[in-house]
Amino acid sequence: MRAPQLTRRTFSRAALGTFPAIVPASVLGQGAPSNHLSIGFIGTGNNGTNWMLRFLQDARVRVRVVCDVNREGGGYWDGTVRGREPARRIVNEHYGDNSCLALNDFRELLARDDVDAIYIGTPDHWHAPMAIAAARAGKHIYGQKPLSLTVRGGRAMADAVKTAGVVWQTGSQQRSDRNFRIVCELARNGRLGKLHTVRVGLPGGRPDYGKTARLTETRPAPEGLDYEMWLGPAPYRPYAPARVGVNFRWVSDYSGGQVTDFGAHHIDIAQWGLGMDSSGPVAIRNPRAKFPPHPIYDTATEFHFECEYSSGVRLVCSDKERGGVRFEGSNGWAWANRGTHEVSAEDIVSDPPGYGGIRLFRSSNHVTNFIDSCFTGKPTVAPIEAAHRSASIAHLGNIALRKGRDLQWDPVNERIIDDPGAEQLLDRPRRRPWELT
Repeated sequence: MRAPQLTRRTFSRAALGTFPAIVPASVLGQGAPSNHLSIGFIGTGNNGTNWMLRFLQDARVRVRVVCDVNREGGGYWDGTVRGREPARRIVNEHYGDNSCLALNDFRELLARDDVDAIYIGTPDHWHAPMAIAAARAGKHIYGQKPLSLTVRGGRAMADAVKTAGVVWQTGSQQRSDRNFRIVCELARNGRLGKLHTVRVGLPGGRPDYGKTARLTETRPAPEGLDYEMWLGPAPYRPYAPARVGVNFRWVSDYSGGQVTDFGAHHIDIAQWGLGMDSSGPVAIRNPRAKFPPHPIYDTATEFHFECEYSSGVRLVCSDKERGGVRFEGSNGWAWANRGTHEVSAEDIVSDPPGYGGIRLFRSSNHVTNFIDSCFTGKPTVAPIEAAHRSASIAHLGNIALRKGRDLQWDPVNERIIDDPGAEQLLDRPRRRPWELT
């Protein structure tokens, strides 16, 4: 797949190739331009603004551009006001100047030679077109989870990043949480015995994060919101406040509900602990879900599905399981959630140096890890192939829930076996000019 067509009068696509990491400061001396990572933020709503604040704390970073199709407005977390202008003010106040540029169109950001890296914090339906274009423009990328809207879109993203040779970090920050790493190492090193089950507990429902769920009547888009650009590759739908802002995740045109939104975190940990960063299950079993009617929101509020691996391990993903990830084996279990972990017996972790030879990537700060990799060129803790494989399970789960039937999956060729109706849901049509052609 080639990148989406990005032609504008002033935009020229960068040639494909391998782009070097930023030259370390030790080469050019302190105070050299290469001491700083110049970054642009695409999507400065709830997610992008929150993570931008973390990037601003690293002295090696210079935020040069903020980009959002919303100039300034509501609909974000708890009804807060976000957009490119609030983000620009934050950056300028931090640096004590007026140097930050605010843009509406991400293509203008990618065309800039003074930007080394980008952060993508947009709704899911925009991830593939933006990431592929950014990789081909030679930008290092911190891309938020879930990686993609579809399995095919995720594969195109992973291939583009690999071909370009740019640094990628997925916003699956649980890989930088020592509690998740500990239980994954216990699972990988046999301390739990022979693994047989992994339980992934996700939240259910469609929380009204943006305080807009009742605002479903169509109306003109507010001044300052480029709604056509917000929709981008997604099907055209009339504007309603409930559709945009942080609640976008409950609309299947833009996201996959809790299954992808939080599944991208916990399923990712399950895959990490199983050593399946480059593969996946061979079947999706026993899907069941509830899809309560709503004028706009159509994702599952209750769900259950199981993944079968060729090893015989069963992964259970449900909103009825205890929140977090639990690995179960013949000798015991280990569970983790954000900030804590538990084990069935203390002797499972009483002698860490002797529990085996597998040591997983150690990162204590997801942002710092990405910045370090931009300077060194070394891999990050959350590479794109792993993110694609984890997101694919969430997408397959949603397909099984929608179809109401089991699926047979070929993780090598990434195909649904003998089910054309389900197979066609591995991707979606995209509006021009945002096709992945």
